This record gives sequence, structure tokens and C-alpha cells, in this order.
Amino acid sequence: MSDDCMQRFLFEGLDIRGVRVRLTGAWQSMLRGRGYGPVVARLLGEVTVVTLMVGGQLKQPGRLTAQVRGNGALSLLVVDCDQQLRLRGMATAPSDLAEAPLPELIGDGHLVITLLPDTAATPYQSVVPLEGATVAEVFEHFLEQSEQQPTALWLAADGDTASGLFLQKLPGADARDADGWARVCQLAGTVTPDELKRLDTETLLTRLFHEEMQAGGVRVFDPVEPRHHCPRDEDKVRRLVVSLGRAEVESILAEKGELHIHDDMCNHDYRFRPEDIARLFGDPPGSVH
Repeated sequence: MSDDCMQRFLFEGLDIRGVRVRLTGAWQSMLRGRGYGPVVARLLGEVTVVTLMVGGQLKQPGRLTAQVRGNGALSLLVVDCDQQLRLRGMATAPSDLAEAPLPELIGDGHLVITLLPDTAATPYQSVVPLEGATVAEVFEHFLEQSEQQPTALWLAADGDTASGLFLQKLPGADARDADGWARVCQLAGTVTPDELKRLDTETLLTRLFHEEMQAGGVRVFDPVEPRHHCPRDEDKVRRLVVSLGRAEVESILAEKGELHIHDDMCNHDYRFRPEDIARLFGDPPGSVH
């Protein structure tokens, strides 16, 4: 089984659902060539895990994009997840960003959640103020407000692994066991960042919820494999260049000798020389000197 794994589970006697995510190869691929410092990598990893948890449970297929953005030193964390659990993401921040509560790093900021269902022409978007000192607290607050159900998150990330645990209380939980939610959250709260990053799902759940697992009260679903997916798109960039207009493009060429476009989201570079531009605008071969 791949080290990149999302696995849902259900406390069947308690009406509490959960998700475990652990990313290694996909996460390292997303970081490759970025040069992020430890703080930026950790925060982007946490947002990546939560986006996957939410995007992997959508009631209707679609693409989910989560953005934490503001006017502070850390101005943007953005992660995108489609229905095939293909991930891409980036951060905008200095590499030497120091540890501090999230609101201090983001400044005057918002959480922006955009959902584009496969069957819709326009996306649904929620923009809410940041509530909480950590990524987990910000998303807990958002999910409780948007889904009207208590939600709890534990997240951990570094340059090698991004992982997390999600719990949500379903509408019938109190009728099943009035203390069930509090008890399960108390047990989950004993998890350590090292356990989140290191243990496989079955081992982690057994460590946290030993009695429930032993009694067969936790149904663990088959794992699914997320992956980092951000390929080059030459055609899209060519269309962008043409949309700039020939006068604008030739002005850039005159100043810099080439047109350089950097795709921030996927970390790809596209370079166009004068002969490339001539071909784009339909000049015949040999017309560029």
C-alpha cells in the first residue's frame, strides 16, 4: 500500500465519523524546489491535509480550493483538491518565517473556501474571518459553522510527512451515547505529532481507541491514495501569451530578450524567445532576424 493514504472510519455505535490522512511522497513532491522554511512547510502541510479531508468527503463530486490569506508576512496558503484526490498547493512567505500564532503571521486575514461541483458552471465560495490561533482551530470553527456539527482536528507536518486526524459528530450521536463525543475526543487528544506522522491508520486507531477497536465498534474503510498532480500546461501558457497582445509581448522582449512566465501554483517556468513568439503570432518561418 502507498505511504500516501486517506482512510475514513466510523464509530458505528456512536454516530461519529473520522478520517485519517498521511502523506509522504505526494507531500514531498509538492514541496520539491520550493525552498520553504520549516514554519511555512508545516503550515502548508496542515492546510493540505485538511483540504484533502474535506475535499475527499464532498457530497457531490467537484474541486475544492482552500485559501488562508492576509496582509501579514505569511500572505497566502492555498491548496487545491479534485475528486480524484489530486493535490496542488503553494505558500507565499519568507523562507525564514519564525514561529508565531497563525493570526500574527497572516495579519488581517480570511479563510476562503471555493467549491466547483462537476455539474455547476460557477463555483460556490465562502469567505470568513480567521477564528483561531492554529490551522486546526481555524478549520474546526469553519466546519462547525458551515456543517452545523462539532468537528475536531489534530494536524502535524514537517518537510517529510503531512498527516492528521479528523472527527465529526453526526446528528444522531447524542441519542446513541450522550458522552460519546466527549469521550472519543478526549482519547484522540492524547495523540502526539510523532504518532500522527509515523503510525499507519490501523495502528493509530488501536493506540487511541483500543476498547472500541477491540470490540469491533470502529468500521475502517478501504484506503484511497491521494497524489500531487501539477503537470506543465504548455497550451494554456501559449494562450495566455497570445492574450497579452503582440505589442505588449514585443515590449517585454525588447527589454529582457525573452518572455519568462512562472506558474506559482505548480512551480513551473515557461520561457519564450523571439522566434517562439513569432510562431505564436503566426509569422512565417524565417521571418525573424
